[in-house]
Amino acid sequence: MFNISLVTALEIAFRSFVIYLVILIGLRLAGKREVGQLTVFDLVVLLLIANAVQNAMVGPDTSLIGGIIAAATLLVVNTILARLRLKWPRLRHWVEGTPTLLVLHGETIARNMQQEGMDEDTLLAALREHGVSDLSEVEMAVLETDGSISVVPIAGTDRKMKKPTKAVLK
Repeated sequence: MFNISLVTALEIAFRSFVIYLVILIGLRLAGKREVGQLTVFDLVVLLLIANAVQNAMVGPDTSLIGGIIAAATLLVVNTILARLRLKWPRLRHWVEGTPTLLVLHGETIARNMQQEGMDEDTLLAALREHGVSDLSEVEMAVLETDGSISVVPIAGTDRKMKKPTKAVLK
């Protein structure tokens, strides 16, 4: 159960490191929305990926120690990457991406919506979660790097009545 050669242990660590990088790049290319708003289909794909790459990480070794080495390698690589991205903004930009402007002055930015794989129904659902019922009420909506959508309503309007508030009328 705990009998493993140094070469096998190093091979498992290397394989796990490579798989970590491949999955990180794949998820990064999938876009922010995919990570922040998992659908049932996305969850199925992630579970199948996890199952598919398990053998690639440990190879023919199915020992307990082999699994521990693979898990420990993934945790160590993730911790190192998390610390490095705090030191180097360029790495943080590559790993996390940048926020994307989806709506400005009540108008959607079609190019950005398409680039992020965001449809109007999903955007409108996010606006409703923020208490906004219509695009015309939105000053700005941003798809954040974590996949959430931040909404800034147009200042001086009562979102429920769509009329200027008393403060604006004074």
